[in-house]
Amino acid sequence: MKVNLISDTVTKPSKEMLEAMIAAKVGDDVFKEDPSVNKLEKEVAALFGMEAALFFPSGTMTNQTAIKIHTQPGDELICDHYAHVYNYEGGGVSFNSGVSCRLISGNRGRITAAQIKDVINPPDFYHSPKTTLVCLENTTNKGGGAVYDFDEIIAIKELCDKHNLALHLDGARLWNALEVTKETPIDFGRVFDTISVCLSKGLGCPVGSLLLGSKQHIREAIRYRKIFGGGMRQVGYLAAAGTYAINHQLKDLKEDHRKAKELEGVLQMRNYVQNVEPVTTNILIFSLIEGVSETKFIKDLNKRGIDIISLGKAKLRIVTHRDYTQDHHDYVLTTLIKMNEYA
Repeated sequence: MKVNLISDTVTKPSKEMLEAMIAAKVGDDVFKEDPSVNKLEKEVAALFGMEAALFFPSGTMTNQTAIKIHTQPGDELICDHYAHVYNYEGGGVSFNSGVSCRLISGNRGRITAAQIKDVINPPDFYHSPKTTLVCLENTTNKGGGAVYDFDEIIAIKELCDKHNLALHLDGARLWNALEVTKETPIDFGRVFDTISVCLSKGLGCPVGSLLLGSKQHIREAIRYRKIFGGGMRQVGYLAAAGTYAINHQLKDLKEDHRKAKELEGVLQMRNYVQNVEPVTTNILIFSLIEGVSETKFIKDLNKRGIDIISLGKAKLRIVTHRDYTQDHHDYVLTTLIKMNEYA
């Protein structure tokens, strides 16, 4: 048996999703004439109660476009030191926008209003970069799928308004957060200036993310997407996958979360595991006891047909997803229990 738990980006379209893609009506999206893209953008914008949306080939490009919209070269954005925009977007913050990052050591990727307040540069002190943007990530990737308390997000929004700062949400896995909290997409749309949501992770689409914002933001985003090389033609085939996923596959996230929670329980009982970070959604991060090689452990799992990934600094990651079946799950649980060579 072969089981891939490296990421939720490894999924493939379901049969029904492929059928929806094949049946899509398409046009030239660079001219905004692709009906399937227009439909997806309109529906997702309405879902979040925001004025407009724009389809992108990747979440990195949506985040980088949002940063470009909200900043000028020489500005500074505030984010957690685990943030995707800082760690996993190729230095795009500086390369694309000429912006620096003020990093905060939060709790599993989540920062507070009090922490942000402490690092906002005085706008009249020209020796320091001008603080113009706060970026949050929900759920947090390096934080193990942790979810923000919405009351803290509200407090951050109030602080941003007071200091005239824009607020962007990297919501690549926001769908997962919404599955486990009482908030709705509308609640998030009311708080953030821009939101990025991904279709190719938990929702199982082959490609795609959307940037949500005001009509003015999205007009600017169209230009920046073009500059970044993200203009696409008959992309409605991919947009149709997104529409199908939102209408039919959101409910399946609950299963991903259940399986991750069960993996957490099994790993907590293994004597070769030092620590398992609390599991809320579909990401599980754990560390091994001293003397057990991460590299050897990963290779031993690989020999048994199970792929996981190292995050470095003694952290290993498992991500459950829609292609991780119950048979896969039972096999992984049994394998972890039987790995007696580490006892």
